[in-house]
Amino acid sequence: MGADLLPRSILQQYDLRKDVWALLPPMPTARYDANTHLLANKLYVAGGRQCKRPVKAFEVFDAETRSWTTLPSMPCKRSYGGVLWDVTGRLCLLGGLRQGGHQSSKFTKNVNIFDTNQGCWLKSEETVAMKTKRADFASAFLRGRMVVAGGLGHEPSALDTVEAFHPQKKKWERLSPMNSPRCSTSSIVIRDRLLVVGGVNQVPSSAHEILYVKEEEYL
Repeated sequence: MGADLLPRSILQQYDLRKDVWALLPPMPTARYDANTHLLANKLYVAGGRQCKRPVKAFEVFDAETRSWTTLPSMPCKRSYGGVLWDVTGRLCLLGGLRQGGHQSSKFTKNVNIFDTNQGCWLKSEETVAMKTKRADFASAFLRGRMVVAGGLGHEPSALDTVEAFHPQKKKWERLSPMNSPRCSTSSIVIRDRLLVVGGVNQVPSSAHEILYVKEEEYL
C-alpha cells in the first residue's frame, strides 16, 4: 500500500505571529478526505476515508480545552461531501461518496442533519434530499438557503448544475448553472455572494464565477 493512502490523525496549528507550527492532540480516528466545519472555537470532522473505504466517524475538537469529543456516528459512511451550518444550530452534511474506489463509488444526494442542541441526528424523513447526486462540490449558506454548485456525479464529466434549498417550500430548486462545469473548486462567501474559484474538469481550470442570491428570490 502506497504512503499516499495511509490515513493520518495529525492535527497541527499555525501561529501567524510566531511563524511556527505546533502539534495538537491527534484525531481519535485517522482518515483523509473528511468533511470539516469550523464554528467559533470548535472544529467538526465528519466521515472521510481509510484506504479508500469511507467511515462513519464524527468528532469535534474544542480549541479552548484542546480536546476531542466523539459524537454519534453519521447515519451513513461518506466522504467528499459538503458541510454547512444553519441558523438553528444544526450541522448539515450534503451529498458525497458513500463507497470507496472509482469503480465502486456511489454518489449520493442524501442530506443528514445533526442537531447540536440535542446531540443527535435527525431522522431521514425530517430531511430533504438534493435533486442531483454529487460529490466534491462547492457549498455555502446564503440568506437562509443551502446552495451547492458543480462537483462530480453519474456523468462523464464534472457538473455545472447549481441548486438551493428553499426552507419555506421545503424543497431544493435549480438555479442558473455555472458557465464552467468543474469539481475540486475553492469557494468563499462575501456579502451574500458565493465565489467559486478554479477547480478541475478534464484539466485544471482558472475560471471564477459569482452567484448572488437576491432577497426577492425567497418569496
